[in-house]
Parts: sequence; C-alpha cells; structure tokens
Amino acid sequence: MVVRQLLADQGCAVSVRTVQRAVAPVRQAQRAADVATVRVETAPGAQMQIDFGEKGVTIAGTAITVFLLVAVLSSSRRTFVKAFLHERQDDWREGIAAAFVHFGGVVLTVLGDNARALVRGRDRASGTVTCHPGYLAFCRDWDVQPRACAPYRARTKGKVESGVKFVKRNALAGRTFTSFAVLEQHLAQWMEDADPRVHGTTHERPCDRFVGEEQAALRPLPARPLPRREQRLRRRVASDAFVDVETVRYSVPYQLVRDHVDVAIDEQTVRIFHGADLVATHARNREPFARIVEPAHLAGLWRVTTPREPVDATLSALGRSLAEYDAVVR
Repeated sequence: MVVRQLLADQGCAVSVRTVQRAVAPVRQAQRAADVATVRVETAPGAQMQIDFGEKGVTIAGTAITVFLLVAVLSSSRRTFVKAFLHERQDDWREGIAAAFVHFGGVVLTVLGDNARALVRGRDRASGTVTCHPGYLAFCRDWDVQPRACAPYRARTKGKVESGVKFVKRNALAGRTFTSFAVLEQHLAQWMEDADPRVHGTTHERPCDRFVGEEQAALRPLPARPLPRREQRLRRRVASDAFVDVETVRYSVPYQLVRDHVDVAIDEQTVRIFHGADLVATHARNREPFARIVEPAHLAGLWRVTTPREPVDATLSALGRSLAEYDAVVR
C-alpha cells in the first residue's frame, strides 16, 4: 500500500496486486538471505556447544518447570543433559563440568549464548565479549576458551539448539516422575539410548564418531580436584523459621525469624550464616519443594504442658449423692 501510494503521488496509478507481483522476487531474495546458513564443521575435540532449555514436567503430582543444561560435542554430536531447578551461574558451571566428566575429556572451546550468567557485556564495534568473572574463572580452571555467539544469531550454535529440541521432544515429552532423582536417572539412561541413534545430519551414530575420531582428541580431565566455588545467597528467615533455596526449604534456629542470613551452597552442602556465625548446616537436597528440618531449630516453639492431677468429678466429691436428687423428685 505504501509503494502504491508513492507511485500514485508521482502520477503512476497501479493496483496493489501489480505492486505485489513486482516486489515478490525482491521479498523472496530477502527471505532466503535471512534464513540461509553456512554449516560449519569443527575438528574433533575442538568445540562443545552449550545451552539451557525449559520444560514443564510433573514430579510427584506437582507441575514444575525444569531447566535442562544441554551440551553437544560439535564433531561427534554426542549429547549430554542435566536437569536443574534454576538457570543460575553455578548451574551453568555445574552442568558444564558434569558434561566434561561424562565425555571423559575437555574440549578447546565452549560456545554458548549471551546469557547474563556467562556474558557481562559486548563491544559491538570491535566484537569483543566480556565474560562474567565467575564464568571466566571457571573456564581458566578447566583450561578452556569461552566463546559467545553473536546476539540474535542462535544458529551459530545450531547443533545444541537442535539438541535442546531433541531432549524436550524425545526424552521428556509426555512423561511424569515420582521424584527429581527418578528424573535424573531417566536422563542418564536416555543419554545411553540416544548415542547409538543415526544422526540426521552426519548419517552416523554419535557413539561411533566419538570412539573413532573425537575421544582421542579430547584433552584429559584435571588430575587434581579443581577449586570448588560456592554460591552465596542472601535470604530473610520466614516466620516458620525456614529459608527457601531453589524451592527447597531449610530450617534455621527460630530466634532468627524475620532476620537476614547468608546461605553458602556447594555441590553437597548448604550452610547458613548469621553474620560470621554458622547457625545451620544441611545436606543439599534437590527434590522440588522438599522441607529439611533440624528438630533442635524449632524446639523452643513447642509449648510444654505439665500433666495435671486427676480431678474427682463424681457427685460424692461435691458433697451430693443421687439419693438426695431422688428424694426431691418424689
């Protein structure tokens, strides 16, 4: 309509349909340019692509959103997936480290997107990416090079984009689970079943390509345990003497109700501090909406009742008898 009006202003009266036929080849060329992609194949052991996806599942009768860290080896297309209840920086780090352990080696570069947990900023003029300090320290620990795809160019990491869809549509579609642990066991078994499939692009089985080419190209895992970096959160104690961490509720001494505490989380333990004092330590739980209670934290909230002496409620104890009432009635 705009083009037809511009032509009319210049004395050229044409119909809208004529304009549509004239610009159709131009629009088709533009659409083709927008979707055209050059497929890039990387050398074995050179790159692993990572991404998070969300999927609604039912666990123990409750509908929740599960966040899935998916990692794909770019050469062999072997896929790794790990479920989380959030998509925080420590979840990214924990998932990437678990992928390295699963594959039995470390790649040269890790390609992700521009999630705030990974990328702090980008200079558009130079293309320089500033990684989040925590993520950068993690990559230095594992001796890998972090990379981020260009904004709004998710196809740069198309292998893992397809991997996320594959996990959501194949591994979890239509399934329910009795617990989060059962979900994790299911994903572990699913990965073993997915590796022997014939990949649609390579027309080979990912497990065969991995054993034949990529396994030997991976660098070995660190010989010594890497430093464990804790996540620290600030929480306010609820009126029932619990703090909420990743939907799981942990008890603290009831005297801290409505006060603020610091929560330090590592892979196995949740520690709660009030100022510099350690006030509670719990084993980390990953079951959604679980309630972890230390009875001593709530002991002072229970009312203590002392047993009373038995009371004689008979009429004789009150100085009366049934005979007296009988005499009055007669």
